[in-house]
Amino acid sequence: MNLTISGHHLELTPAIREYVQSKLERIKRHFDHVIDIAVILTVDKLPEKEKRQKAEINLHVRGKDLHAVSIAHDLYAAIDALIDKLDRQVIKYKTKLQDHQHEATKKRMPKAEGPLSDAAAP
Repeated sequence: MNLTISGHHLELTPAIREYVQSKLERIKRHFDHVIDIAVILTVDKLPEKEKRQKAEINLHVRGKDLHAVSIAHDLYAAIDALIDKLDRQVIKYKTKLQDHQHEATKKRMPKAEGPLSDAAAP
C-alpha cells in the first residue's frame, strides 16, 4: 500500500503524520486490499479572521476510487470526520463486493427440485 500525505499552506509535523497513519489503521482493519492512499491536508485563510481546516483523501482499491472531504475548525477534528466518512464508504464497498460474489455462486448452483408431487397423485 502506498501512502502519500501532503500539506497545502501547512507544515506537516511528525505528530500529524503519525495521527493520520494511526487513523488509517481502522480502514485497513475493515479492508486490506487497498492499493494507494493520497491524503491532502489544507489550511484556508478566510477574510473573516477564521481559519478553515480541510482534509481530503483519495483511496484506490481494485476497480474503484473512493473520495472523501471533511472541513472543520480544527485539523484533528477534520481528520476524524474524514476517516469516519471513508470508513462508511469502505464498508459499503466491501458489502457490495461480497454480495456480488455471493450472487455469482448462487447462479451457478442448480436449483433443488421440490417434493415429488407427481408420485403422490393417484
